[in-house]
Amino acid sequence: MTGARPAPEEHDDTPVRGPVEGAAGPAAGHWRPPRGPVVCVGETMAAMAPAPPDSLDDTESLRLSVAGAESNVAVYLADLGLPVSWVSALGDDALGRRVRAAVARAGVDVSGVRTDPARPTGLLLKEPGAAGTRVHYYRRGSAASALGPDVLDDERFGGAALLHLTGVTPALSPSCRALVERALRTPPARRTHAVSFDVNHRPALWPPDTAAAVLRDLADRADIAFVGLDEAQDLWGAGLTATDVRRLLSGPRVLVVKDGGRSATAFTGQDACTVPALATEVVEPVGAGDAFAAGFLAGLWRGTDLTRALRLGHVTAASALKVVGDHGPLPDEDTVGAMLSLTEQDWCRAPVVS
Repeated sequence: MTGARPAPEEHDDTPVRGPVEGAAGPAAGHWRPPRGPVVCVGETMAAMAPAPPDSLDDTESLRLSVAGAESNVAVYLADLGLPVSWVSALGDDALGRRVRAAVARAGVDVSGVRTDPARPTGLLLKEPGAAGTRVHYYRRGSAASALGPDVLDDERFGGAALLHLTGVTPALSPSCRALVERALRTPPARRTHAVSFDVNHRPALWPPDTAAAVLRDLADRADIAFVGLDEAQDLWGAGLTATDVRRLLSGPRVLVVKDGGRSATAFTGQDACTVPALATEVVEPVGAGDAFAAGFLAGLWRGTDLTRALRLGHVTAASALKVVGDHGPLPDEDTVGAMLSLTEQDWCRAPVVS
C-alpha cells in the first residue's frame, strides 16, 4: 500500500516554531497531532535469522535483514503515505551501508543518518524456538549508542509535526538517555511538534531495578504513548488492567494499551476506545508492536476517529506477524479502506489474515 511538520523551558535550546495546538476540533472528538513530516529517532541493526522452519542449531545459512523499532515505524509510515525521516548513526561498514540502503528503499528519508568511522553497526541474531523467538543483541559500543542530545539540533526537527521515540534508546547509553530526556523536556502545551513514545521494554538492555521508573517517567511526558499490557505488568505491577495503566500514565493526550493478540485500547482524556485484534496466522511476533504503532499514528495523523486508527494499527501489525522479518507487505489500499469501514460486528468476524 502506498500513499500514496516546544517553546522551550528555561535552559532548553530546542528550536522554536510555536506551540502545538492539536488539529482536532469538537467534531473530531479527540486530540491529534498536526499534519506534517514525521521524524523517527533510534538505532537500527543488521539482523540475522535462519529461514523457517530451521533453527540456529541445524541451519546451514542465515538470512540477513535489518531491524530497529524506530526504523520499523518509519518504514510502515512510508508505506502508509506519510512523509517520514529516520535519524540515527551507523558504522562505516558493510552492514551499515546495507541498513541505510534498505530503509531508504522503503521510501524513508535517511539523509539525517550519521556515519561513525570509529564505531560499528549493531547486530542482532534471532533464535526461533517452540516457546517463541529469542533475540541476541551485539550492540554494545555501536555507532547509535554514541548518539546524544545534539541529534535534536538537526534541521528536520524544526519542520517536524511528530517525533517518534521508544524506550530502547534510553537504555543504550547515558548519552542516548539524555537525548530522549531532552526531547521530552518541554511540556506538551509548549512543544513545536508532538512526541510519540513507545515503552518497548527490553529487559536485557537495562541494569537491574532501573527500567520501571525511567520508562514510566518518559512515557508520562509524551503526547502519545504506547505500552503492552504484559510489559506494563512486568514493569509496574502484575495485576494491572488497562485502566490501571491509564491511572499510572495520566500525562499523554493519547495512551494506547495493547493487550497482545486480543485487543488494543486508546485512552483520551476521560474516554476509552477498545478494538479487538484481527485473527492472524503468526509466523513471528517480532516487529508487530512497531507496525501497530505506525498504523495507529498514521490513522491519528490523518484525522480519523479512534476506532479506525486502532483498526489500522491492527491491520498493519498483522502484516508484520506473518513474516520472519520485521516488515511485511500491507494489503492494497482498497482492501485496507474496506476493512476500516466494516461494522463492529463484521470487524469481529473478519477472516484470519494470512
